[in-house]
Amino acid sequence: MTCVLHRNVSVTPPSIVSAKGVWVTDRDGKTYLDAVSGGAAVSCIGHQDPRVTDAIREQLDKVSYVHSSFFTTNPAEELAEQLIRQAPKGLSRVLFCSGGSEAVEAALKLVRQTWVERGEPQRTRIISRRQSYHGATLGALSVGGNLARSEIYKPMLFEGHWIEPCYSYRLQQDGESLEEYGLRAANLLEEALLELGPETVGAFIMEPVVGATLGCAPAAPGYLRRIREICDQYGVLLVFDEIMCGMGRTGTLYACEEDGVVPDLLTTAKGLGGGFQPIGAVLVGDRILQDLYAGSGALKHGFTYMAHPVACAGALAVQKVIHEDRLLEKVQARGAQFIQSLREEFAEHPHVGDIRGKGLFVGIELVADRSAKTPFDPGLNLNATVKRLTLEEGLMTYPGGGTIDGRRGDHVVFSPAYTVTEPEITEIVSRFSKGLNRALETINQI
Repeated sequence: MTCVLHRNVSVTPPSIVSAKGVWVTDRDGKTYLDAVSGGAAVSCIGHQDPRVTDAIREQLDKVSYVHSSFFTTNPAEELAEQLIRQAPKGLSRVLFCSGGSEAVEAALKLVRQTWVERGEPQRTRIISRRQSYHGATLGALSVGGNLARSEIYKPMLFEGHWIEPCYSYRLQQDGESLEEYGLRAANLLEEALLELGPETVGAFIMEPVVGATLGCAPAAPGYLRRIREICDQYGVLLVFDEIMCGMGRTGTLYACEEDGVVPDLLTTAKGLGGGFQPIGAVLVGDRILQDLYAGSGALKHGFTYMAHPVACAGALAVQKVIHEDRLLEKVQARGAQFIQSLREEFAEHPHVGDIRGKGLFVGIELVADRSAKTPFDPGLNLNATVKRLTLEEGLMTYPGGGTIDGRRGDHVVFSPAYTVTEPEITEIVSRFSKGLNRALETINQI
């Protein structure tokens, strides 16, 4: 019997009593290899690290909470300084909150305030991409492009506008280079702007590498640069959602670094605090700050736990660990090993359609027919079966459904901690192979 309202109201999940590195143990003594950093790309430096727990304990001994409208604290100031020092040039302030959904909500409100401050209040529309996910609040769901997550709430959401994602596995045409496809996919934004009227659009929001809903699909070469050009041409703000793909997950601290593109607003969470404390953030660009200074001079938004000192102290310690232990180098090395190992293991597998991703942010798309890229019947609920049976194999994975259009398609996301070792990567691949084949046998596909 439980008094907790769990996600599946009829099932109480295993109770975890201890965790260290990439291993977690339930109260029955069963251990699980954590290939998803706690379940959703959060525990980026692994479970337990005395440097982080000590920093949290020390902050608790100083001050546990003050409201940000009254005071600031050293952890918040130091964490913001570190994030901006390493951020793409042009981002210069940080707004802290308690998680990814709050970060997107705050970014959307900043978009609105910016246009009011600029004297263009008619710019109310937000464009995003289908098969994106930006959070669970009503505002974040309004700009999300995943039907399964938003459909039930549709009467409560504001009107969203979507273009196709950058999804080369299914949308790149025969004879088209990846660069040509990236340019064509990016130009869909210009088409949408012209159709809606660019003077009515406030922002375009996107994940540089789409995580939960598209299975770690990276942008094609040149895509982000062209998106930035279009936004600049039509005066639209650009928001990068790096909640899942940022903070080192793809091999660079900010996922957009590799493309050299700077957004006007950047949201981050998950790997920011590594799961030790709830925290999220919005990095704010210079041009938006100038509007605030020249206009009302006030941020017309707030949360109770903004810049929580204990959360900031924990996140600051996590970021120091990433830097001091040179974990980004490990992400690059172990990520290359992981993708290569998966490709070798599933080179001839009839139901593994695509293996994609960057760094330790890797996705596999599952198909009924590899040559035709035919998805499985959604009624088979393959992704849920994969999750259940890989868990039985002692492996935590992050499968998802509706990859193609919100209803059809199955994928699996892997996002192990940056500290994962070479033997642990090998074990992840082995356990997943067993769990996947068991799942396919269960639905009579092998």
